[in-house]
Amino acid sequence: MSEIQKRPDSHGKVRDIYDCGDSLLMVASDRISAYDFILPDEIPHKGEVLTRISAFWFERFADLMPNHMISCDVADFPAEYQQYGDYLAGRSMLVKKAQTVPIECIVRGYLTGSGKKTYDADGTVCGIKLPEGLTEASKLPEPIFTPSTKAELGDHDENISFERCAQIVGADVAEQLRDASLSIYKAAAEYAATRGIIIADTKFEFGFIDGQLTLIDECLTPDSSRFWPAEGYAEGHVQPSYDKQYVRDWLRANWNMQGEPPRIPADVIEGTSNRYQEAFQIITGTEFDPKGV
Repeated sequence: MSEIQKRPDSHGKVRDIYDCGDSLLMVASDRISAYDFILPDEIPHKGEVLTRISAFWFERFADLMPNHMISCDVADFPAEYQQYGDYLAGRSMLVKKAQTVPIECIVRGYLTGSGKKTYDADGTVCGIKLPEGLTEASKLPEPIFTPSTKAELGDHDENISFERCAQIVGADVAEQLRDASLSIYKAAAEYAATRGIIIADTKFEFGFIDGQLTLIDECLTPDSSRFWPAEGYAEGHVQPSYDKQYVRDWLRANWNMQGEPPRIPADVIEGTSNRYQEAFQIITGTEFDPKGV
């Protein structure tokens, strides 16, 4: 079967979530979003890359930070989902339920994207004052924690200061989020550097399971991070990337952000799929095998 013949309990931009009682089944589709729009075309194998690269990081950082992953093996899923094994294999993860913290935990190690825009305007990123003279893709003196609100589907996330984050979730939780995010990012960036990858920035989500802060959702994927090749890196210009920046760049050149997003050309779809797969292969050191588990 090509898909699950049951409506998901939660339908996100990319993931569909099914309530399994004491656990959740997270299924990563091949949908792609950009600028908070779900685009009309899918990216082949994207859902598999997202799930499998998240599983790689969850396993790698299990001693650093607890996570919600139970299994990616369809054989471990509830019986009612076994019939959809062909579709679920490689793109789905059974996870523990968590009380989600309503904050997007963004860590930036380099200046780019929305951070570059606010820096150019007033020298700050989410209220954090940065040194003068930085430019596109400049490495920051230290990685910074720049949270944002978690918007509902169709709305836009809003960058906020750490102080505002503390007002929303409480000072103690905000400090836990900041410390955990920076710790995971630094460990990931150090490892990725050995693989020839720069992690320019990334986004984490957390929840509480049995009172303990836990890493949830996805982790350090091409959807939630900017991955740049270290070879050829030079500040002062936009970097090539292994993430969905390729799609963002095409959209900005071909769409005014009004109305419904346009169809994506076949070559952009193929190029994006190849970038996702290449990111997986470089970071994990494993050749990407569709449906491989």
